[in-house]
Amino acid sequence: MPLTQTPRAAGGPAQLLPKKLSHARPLFDPEILRRAIRDSFLKLNPVRLLKNPVIFVVEIGAAITTLLLARDLATRAADTAFNLQITLWLWFTVLFANFAEAMAEARGKAQADTLRKTKSDSAARRLRPNGTTESVASSQLRAGDEVLCEAGDTIPGDGEVIEGIATVDESVITGESAPVIRESGGDRSAVTGGTKVLSDHIRIRITSNPGETFLDRMIALVEGAQRQKTPNEIALNILIAGLTLIFLLAVVTLQPFSQYSVSAAGAGAVPSMAVLVSLLVCLIPTTIGGLLSAIGIAGMDRVMQHNVLAMSGKAVEAAGDVNTLLLDKTGTITIGNRQAVEFLPVPGVTETELAEAAQLSSLADETPEGRSVVVLAKEKYGLRGRELAQHEAHFIPFSAYTRMSGVDIDSGRLRKGATESIAQFVTEEGGSVTPELREIAERISRQGGTPLAVANGRRALGVIHLKDVVKGGMKERLAQLRRMGISTVMITGDNPLTAAAIAAEAGVDNFLAQASPADKLNYIKKEQGEGRLVAMTGDGTNDAPALAQADVGLAMNTGTMAAKEAGNMVDLDSNPTKLIEVVAIGKQLLITRGALTTFSIANDVAKYFAIIPAMFMATYPALGALNVMGLNNPRSAVLSAVIFNALIIIVLVPLALRGVQYRPETAGALLRRNLLIYGLGGLLAPFPGIWAIDRLVHLLGLA
Repeated sequence: MPLTQTPRAAGGPAQLLPKKLSHARPLFDPEILRRAIRDSFLKLNPVRLLKNPVIFVVEIGAAITTLLLARDLATRAADTAFNLQITLWLWFTVLFANFAEAMAEARGKAQADTLRKTKSDSAARRLRPNGTTESVASSQLRAGDEVLCEAGDTIPGDGEVIEGIATVDESVITGESAPVIRESGGDRSAVTGGTKVLSDHIRIRITSNPGETFLDRMIALVEGAQRQKTPNEIALNILIAGLTLIFLLAVVTLQPFSQYSVSAAGAGAVPSMAVLVSLLVCLIPTTIGGLLSAIGIAGMDRVMQHNVLAMSGKAVEAAGDVNTLLLDKTGTITIGNRQAVEFLPVPGVTETELAEAAQLSSLADETPEGRSVVVLAKEKYGLRGRELAQHEAHFIPFSAYTRMSGVDIDSGRLRKGATESIAQFVTEEGGSVTPELREIAERISRQGGTPLAVANGRRALGVIHLKDVVKGGMKERLAQLRRMGISTVMITGDNPLTAAAIAAEAGVDNFLAQASPADKLNYIKKEQGEGRLVAMTGDGTNDAPALAQADVGLAMNTGTMAAKEAGNMVDLDSNPTKLIEVVAIGKQLLITRGALTTFSIANDVAKYFAIIPAMFMATYPALGALNVMGLNNPRSAVLSAVIFNALIIIVLVPLALRGVQYRPETAGALLRRNLLIYGLGGLLAPFPGIWAIDRLVHLLGLA
C-alpha cells in the first residue's frame, strides 16, 4: 500500500495538557493526607523498603543511631542530645520519603474506593436455553451467559450486545453525563458492568466472570502501588544504588582514615558514628531516592485524571519516548462520518434526476454516509419518501464486499457505491463509464473528498461528493507533535488521492492509504525494526493486532472487547485524539524524573561544604576555607545538613505529584533548561537553606 510523504505544515503553539484536570482531586485532600500519613509508618517495614535501596540504607543508618542513642542514654553520655536530634531527623527522612510514595498511592486508592462504590450485586434477567428468563444476582453470571436489559436496568456485567440497540448512561465509568449508543455488530457493541440502560432494550452476551470485569481491572490498576517498574526506572534505580554503594564504601573507610589522621596530626577528634551516618545520608541521592516511586505512580495518576486507564507504568513511560504516532483518519483527524454535500451529474443528466436515483439507491444503505445522501436529497431538492410497494421494489443493502447499495424497480436498476464498483456494474450491464464521470471522481478525490458513483443499469448518472472535515486545531496539534520529534502517520481505508488531500490539509507527515489490518501491523513492525517506539489508537477488532504490537496501544472504551484487551491503555471517554495528551503526559513523566534527578545530584554538592569541614577542620585547619557558609560549629553544620536533607524531600513532593511543566522543544534546548533550572537550582538552593537552618539551630541552642 502506498506510503506517501506530505509537505510539513507549520502551525502555532497549542496547549496539549489542559490547565485544569476535571477529574483531579486537590493535591492535599484531607482524606488522602490521612491515608498517606498512616501508610508512611506502615512502609517502615524493612522488607518493603528493600525495593528502594537508598531509603533502605537511610533506615539502617537510623536504626544504628537509635541503638547507639539507647546506649548513650544508659551511660548518660555527653553527646546524647546531639545524637537524639540526628536520630530523629534520620527517621523523619525515611518517613518523608515514605510519605511521598504514599501520597501518590493514596490518590490512586481514593479513586479505586470511588469505583468500588459503583459496584453492586444487581439483579439480572438471564436467558434460559428454552428462551425464557430467570432472575439471578449479577455475581452468579459467567462468561457466555446471555441477559436481557431494558430501559432503567443496570447492565450486570461486561459483555457484547448481540441483539438490539439502546442508549446507555456510562457516567459511572467516564464521568460524562451524555448517553452513548450501544448496538449489535460493529465497533460500538461493548458494554460495561455497572452502566445503565436509558432507552430501548438489548440482549447481551456476558464476556467476563465475577472479579474479572473491566471495573475490577480498573480498581486494581488505579491503585498505583501495583504497577511494575519501567526499564527507565530500573536503570535509574541501578544508578542510584551504585552511587549509594560507592559512598557507603567511602564513608566506611573514613573511620580508619580519621584515626590515622588524628594520631599523625596530634589534634582533632575521630568522627562519631552519628556523624558518619549523617555524612552517608547526605552524600547518597536521598532526594531522588525518596521521590522516584512517587514520580512513577503520579504519572499513572495523571493519565487517569485524563480518563485514560493505563495497564502499566511502562505504557505511560513508553508514551514519553514515542517516535511515531499512528492516527485513524475518521473520528481522529476528521470530525467523523463523511457527509454528502453535493450531486455532480455527468453531461446529459440533470441534478434532480441524479439526486432522485441517489436517494432511491441509498434507502437500503444504513451507513451514516448512506443516510446523509437521503438527507441531502430531501433538504436540497425536496425529495421525500415515496410508496414503493406498488413498484415491486427489490432493495440491495450496502455490503462491504460489493461496496455498493441499490434498488431494482420498474424504472431501472439503480446502484450507488465506490466508483470502481459502479464501473464494474455498468460494464456487466452492457454499458461503459464515460471519461467525464471518472474526471469528476478524481477531482473530488484531489480535493480530499470521497466520490460515490450512481448508475441506472448500463448508464452512469454522476457522482455524489462525500466530504471529510478536519477537526479544528488539528493542524496546530500535529505541528506541535512534530516539534516534539514525533512523526505522525494517518491510517485510512480511502484511496491514495483522497488520503493525500486530507493528509495535506491536516498536516500529517505520512499516510497509509487503503490500509488493511495486516498493513497496519506490518507498518508498526517496520518502524519498531528501525528502533522507533510506535503509538496507535483504535477501537475495532480489526485494530487488535496493531494495538497489541504497538508500544502504546490506546483502545477506545466504546470499542470491541478484543481491542480493549489488545491495547495497554483504554480511553474511557473514547476520544481518539486523547493519544496526543497521553504522549505529552508520558514526556512530562520522563522530564520530571530527569529534572529531580539532576536537582538531587547537584543538591549533594552543597552538603560537602557543610559536613566535610565540620568533620576534619580541627585536624586539618586548611579545610576551614571550605566553610563558605560560615556555619557556627561542627555539630550545627552536621545537624543543619541532615535537617535540610530531610525537609527538601517534603518540599519537592508537590512537584513530583504534579510533574514538571512540559513544553515541546528540541533535546538540546530541553537539556539546557534542565541544567539551568534544576541543575543550577539544585546546586545553589542548599547554601541559603543550610545557612538559615544553622542560624536557627544555633539560636535555639540545639547544637
